[in-house]
Amino acid sequence: MSSEQSDLRGRKQRLLLALVIPVALFYVVFLSSSTSTSTSPLLAVPPRIHIASSEVDGDKEQQQLPPLRQLTDAPYSLGPTVSDYDARRAKWLQDHPGFPAFVAPGRPRVLMVTGSSPHRCGGSTGGGDHMLLRAFKNKVDYCRVHGFDIFYSTAVLDAELTGFWTKLPLLRALMLAHPEVEFLWWADSDVLLTDMLFEPPWGKYARHNLVLPGWEAKVYGARSWLGINAGSFVIRNCKWSLDLLDAWSRMGPRGPVRDMYGKVLGKALSDRGAYEADDQSALVYLLVTQRDRWEDKTFLESTYTLHGYWVQIVDRYEEMRREWAPGLGDDRWPFVTHFVGCKPCGGEYASYDAAQCMRGMERALNFADDQILKMYGFEHESINTTAVRRVRNDTGGPLDADDEDLGRLLHPTFRAAKSTVQFRSIAASYLVLSTRKSGKLASSGKFKLNEVCYLWKWFPPIRINNRDGLVFSGGCILMTNNNRFSVNEQNY
Repeated sequence: MSSEQSDLRGRKQRLLLALVIPVALFYVVFLSSSTSTSTSPLLAVPPRIHIASSEVDGDKEQQQLPPLRQLTDAPYSLGPTVSDYDARRAKWLQDHPGFPAFVAPGRPRVLMVTGSSPHRCGGSTGGGDHMLLRAFKNKVDYCRVHGFDIFYSTAVLDAELTGFWTKLPLLRALMLAHPEVEFLWWADSDVLLTDMLFEPPWGKYARHNLVLPGWEAKVYGARSWLGINAGSFVIRNCKWSLDLLDAWSRMGPRGPVRDMYGKVLGKALSDRGAYEADDQSALVYLLVTQRDRWEDKTFLESTYTLHGYWVQIVDRYEEMRREWAPGLGDDRWPFVTHFVGCKPCGGEYASYDAAQCMRGMERALNFADDQILKMYGFEHESINTTAVRRVRNDTGGPLDADDEDLGRLLHPTFRAAKSTVQFRSIAASYLVLSTRKSGKLASSGKFKLNEVCYLWKWFPPIRINNRDGLVFSGGCILMTNNNRFSVNEQNY
């Protein structure tokens, strides 16, 4: 029995040693690998694992980036050339009448496009993401009031086009995916809409495909890279625009190509250094060196602030509210306040103090938000605070009953089921139509009407079913038939 107990004790001791020795060895190895920051081995702690999402993500993305395009490689292209794009788009629109490119006479379908980095945005003040959210809310407010669609991107669609250049493949992709959109309006994340009532005069651009904030003298005369601003512009959905985006993007691939074109831009433009190519300088370069190709369809807009320099604006908001009213869009009440040189997410290229930028953005956002809140009877206590107060008591009646500006914001005419524009009623049995050329009477005729039609003005003649017709903005088309006009109701 004693021998059995002795064997049992021996087995227990061997088992204990088998458990203790690996633990002891692990502890010795751990102590030998610890840093020397601890004053005593007894104070040693497991090494802390530091995970910074932006750094880790950045490292992974850096490993996944394609090789840098070399100067000996084929030129960069956004995609295959679509030589018959305009015809294809026209055919699509014809086949899908429920998605017209113009949502009302003279009113194009507009898609606002904006975006920001896919990474977390902190900034030196720690509020970068919150500021981006408020800036996006500002754009959503404007688009809702004016019936625009909006697209927000946090994706880099092509790893060769980084930074400022990410907008180009995005715009091309959206054009091809949305043939129903007539105009795309690019707005940087730091662009704020500060006149909620103003809308670009679309009819002014009937012959143009690109609308840039800028000045001809600065672009074509001084050849200045500051002659335009590429942070807020409007571009038409057409083949001309696809060609422009492709020509523009060739200067953007990161690495040797971007560096080489930076030197080219530095020589070609009067006030630019030889640093790597940026999108704004590249666009000015195209306009001045290929003027015959691009100038005719480009409109340089300076009659309202499609791009308003924030430094000259943010301290005048109180004065604007005392002296003027929204709907002007120019320096009196700027349409856009653009925070160029500010970096809400931080970065080495910031030109202004972060606190100064944040203060200015706070004021601009509250100034714009007041125009929305007043639609519902509220406003900020001041443009320096987010606190709000009631400025109108509820009466049970429509808020815009006695306020024309509120009516234009709350119930714009284009949202009405039927046109609310008042037209002259023609109830007679006959209508006399005449045409003029160069101010002289060219022809006239007396045509019998079989229905009442509301007339204001007519648009250029059209042909439907091999018959001539005149389109009237009152919502009808007069068709010729044996020297008579019949009235056909049309919904626009």
